[in-house]
Amino acid sequence: MSGHSKWSTIKHKKAAKDAKRGKLFSKLIKEITVAARLGGGDLSSNPRLRTAVTTARENSLPNENIERAIKRGTGELEGVNYEEVQYEGYGPGGVAILCNALTDNRNRTVADLRRIFDKSGGHMGAAGCVAWMFSKRGLITVEQDKIDEERLMELALDAGADDVKDAGDVFEVVTAPDAFETVRAALHAANVPLAGAEVTMMPQNVVSVTGKDAAHTLRLLEELDDHDDVQTVASNVDIPQEEMERLSAA
Repeated sequence: MSGHSKWSTIKHKKAAKDAKRGKLFSKLIKEITVAARLGGGDLSSNPRLRTAVTTARENSLPNENIERAIKRGTGELEGVNYEEVQYEGYGPGGVAILCNALTDNRNRTVADLRRIFDKSGGHMGAAGCVAWMFSKRGLITVEQDKIDEERLMELALDAGADDVKDAGDVFEVVTAPDAFETVRAALHAANVPLAGAEVTMMPQNVVSVTGKDAAHTLRLLEELDDHDDVQTVASNVDIPQEEMERLSAA
């Protein structure tokens, strides 16, 4: 990856707050349901479901909730039929944004997201307008005070990771999508506490923004991420560290 997105280092901090609000649980249940519907309820033969369940357990989603979500996906229990939709657009300063959603009402979701984009000075674009700027990668974050960088690099690279990056207060472990589960399992076996772990869309290059554009972009990304139908948000925004500290103190 030639670029680095500061948004990826912000999300792991949001996750704890989302979990307290119950929002993260709702998104995890949706992902499990859709994964089971598309690939069946057997974790051993459904990699997407296996990843979703592992993520759910790491975030303390109760087992009974996981089991119900799988049964809704396989049709053993009645449930909502969610559709996967990808939305693309631009934020202030030309920042590229990619949203993946699971919705039972496409018209409602697109109207909501368009309103969020417009309110923050961005705009939604046509399909394919920014997707080409991103690559699908595994991304694992570890807080820097939890492990020595050399030790993390040794563990991650030996397990098949492509890179380990210093991203401020966290290290980012980047993997190919098919190596993600192996690397995560290796770090877990070595008792490395993970701040976050997901297969996501990572930017190939970044766009730096400051001032009002930075503030509006962060608000836009957070509002998109908070939307009930949005599962993941990717962006190529890069905000200087001093600007991040100023915005955090504001």
